Amino acid sequence: MSIGRLPENEQRILDEMERALRRDRRLDRKLRTHRVSRRPDPARVLARLAAYRPRVRTVAVLVAVSVGLMVAGIVTSEPGVIWAFAAIWPLTMFVSFRLMCRWCGS
Repeated sequence: MSIGRLPENEQRILDEMERALRRDRRLDRKLRTHRVSRRPDPARVLARLAAYRPRVRTVAVLVAVSVGLMVAGIVTSEPGVIWAFAAIWPLTMFVSFRLMCRWCGS
């Protein structure tokens, strides 16, 4: 396994270390199971969403933006404003619900 760049004694030590690591079954199993995937794990994404703790200021800003978009959508009937409201309203409801759950202690 010599690559020619290391002295013989160092190469021998490196080869012995590689052989010892290859024999370690737990390490081999860990390295096989910790493969990097391109897609995020859905369970981790849901766990992060469940653990999200919004701040009062964040909720207040989202409620103000949602109300502003709702009023602008009613007054102007512009499709872009209505779609913006439709996109931000579920997020506003989610963070509001999470904040109320935190305040109630559950």
